[in-house]
Amino acid sequence: MTQVTLNVPDISCAHCEKTILEALRGKDGVQAVVVSIPTKHVLLKYDESRISLGQVEEILDEEGYPVASTQS
Repeated sequence: MTQVTLNVPDISCAHCEKTILEALRGKDGVQAVVVSIPTKHVLLKYDESRISLGQVEEILDEEGYPVASTQS
């Protein structure tokens, strides 16, 4: 299990949070998603053997929330 914090500068409201949660929850390999509006971070726990960080970033980008940086 891998845990990362994604910096997503475009998070600004509850709608953003809901969109991100709906986009990632239920994806094969995603174990947990927590969105923080004040810090503009997404805490993600995932199984690297089932989904890659690149795939997660692509999903977020398609929803209009590009990832600016990641922290392990």
